[in-house]
Amino acid sequence: MARKSRKETSVITTPEVNSTCRAGIYVRLSYDNKHSHTVSIETQQLIISRYLEQNPEIITVQTYIDNGTTGTNFHRPGFQQMIADIEAGIINCVIVKDLSRLGRNVIDTGYYIERYFPMQKVRFIAINDHYDSASPENAHDGIIIPLRNMINEAYSLDISRKIKAQQRQAMKEGKYVGARTPYGYLKDPDDCHQLIVDPEAAEVVKTMFQWAAEGVGLNTIAVRLNEAGYLAPSHYKRTLGEIANENLIGNGHWQTRTVAKILKAEVYTGDLVQGVSKTVDHRQVKASTDEWTVVRGTHEPIISRELFEAVQNALESAAQKALSKDIHPWSPNILKGKIFCFHCGHSLHRQKCIRKKTSDVFVYHCISNNRIKKGFCPGAFLFEKDLLDTLADMIQEELDATLGKYSLGLENLSKEAAEQKDIQAKIASRKQEIQQLRTFQQGLYENLVQNNLTKDEYFSFKERYEAQINKINQEIQQLEMGFETITKQLEQYKALAKDAQFIKEDRQLTAALIDRLIDRIEVSRDRQISVRFRFRQEFKNREEVLSQCRNM
Repeated sequence: MARKSRKETSVITTPEVNSTCRAGIYVRLSYDNKHSHTVSIETQQLIISRYLEQNPEIITVQTYIDNGTTGTNFHRPGFQQMIADIEAGIINCVIVKDLSRLGRNVIDTGYYIERYFPMQKVRFIAINDHYDSASPENAHDGIIIPLRNMINEAYSLDISRKIKAQQRQAMKEGKYVGARTPYGYLKDPDDCHQLIVDPEAAEVVKTMFQWAAEGVGLNTIAVRLNEAGYLAPSHYKRTLGEIANENLIGNGHWQTRTVAKILKAEVYTGDLVQGVSKTVDHRQVKASTDEWTVVRGTHEPIISRELFEAVQNALESAAQKALSKDIHPWSPNILKGKIFCFHCGHSLHRQKCIRKKTSDVFVYHCISNNRIKKGFCPGAFLFEKDLLDTLADMIQEELDATLGKYSLGLENLSKEAAEQKDIQAKIASRKQEIQQLRTFQQGLYENLVQNNLTKDEYFSFKERYEAQINKINQEIQQLEMGFETITKQLEQYKALAKDAQFIKEDRQLTAALIDRLIDRIEVSRDRQISVRFRFRQEFKNREEVLSQCRNM
């Protein structure tokens, strides 16, 4: 007896799709396509909009946009928000212009289309690829979809390789490929890959190298530049229009690390050293020296190679001298990142004072006058032991006041439980209302098909239902926030009560305790201490949130 072919007995299944189609529109534009009209955000939205006009049964819930992001991975804000909404049950359909907009990574893209969406009962539509997971016609696309994804990934990798190859070739030819020029140089107006000397900044660079060759320390050079009134590189570049983003601009003062970076840069000798960093797993890391691209004599030098070598020798000598000094053991700085000068806002420096007859002590003091310029700050100084003793008293007093005030609302824990139960009931009720409205919307489409409603009546009722759904969704979010507030504040109260008990029994402060309870400490010249506690506002909005929930 002949065996039956497995092909004949196999059953092709299509993903189960919810009859009420709540769609999320996803559009993506990669950096390389920003100047292409065919894949612009507007073009994608227009194509999807036309598709929705022909399919009025699909209800648009949200549009997710990733502008200027690669399709080779899925670490995109818009995409991740869409996934969160899928898992929250907000949408059960995803619509894209074509498969490449979803992603160009064959493995991950295939996972979402073939595994994740069907598992979540999500309908997936790629318009230009004529793909709809709810259509029986696409049930045989198990081979076609992976092939298309492979083509998309190959295209992305090819573009990436070409761009990197062009950059490497430009580097080898001695062309400058950076977005911003080094301090002391500008881009030639006729050739953006050619550096020309910026006369004003070049004089500052020459002065810095001369001081360093004479044995002046990095910190002293920074102070001299600040006292002379020279703009720090980022602020100077802003005056030239090279930097516009405020996040790329520092505090306006020369700092030791900025001085060191300039003094170690071979670019000032007329040589280009590029490719010192590379991208690995979407992170910028330092490249090994054999990967650097070095081309000599590409532009006009600001200093001689002899002066540059002299400065490198001086820096190396200073580093060796620092390493040869005796290192005294230090205890952990539990206030690191928390303590600042009241007057200038800079971090207070923790310093160890070596004493011959008594135990060594630690102090906190402001070093802005030594690091920035003389007279910059009135200064602040305080012994660590005195500071920690005062902090322990302040923390205990603040905890007692906060916990005592809030305990009035916790006298009856059953009341808190009743509040939570009432909010949960309201959330469940509103979700039922939304489900009922979704059912009404589906009925609208059926009435439209059966000619019981005109097209204008259909869209009028549909907009009315969608407005009601949006309003109820907002109410649900507010109720969920109220429920979360009660839960979190009960947990916070118990944690703070535990901390308060710990301080009363053992006044020894720890880094973990400081981090949990304190946001910022400021010390003034007259040794006044002000503390911004992290928990002071924890319970402030509780009654306001709960009052809103009770009235809903």
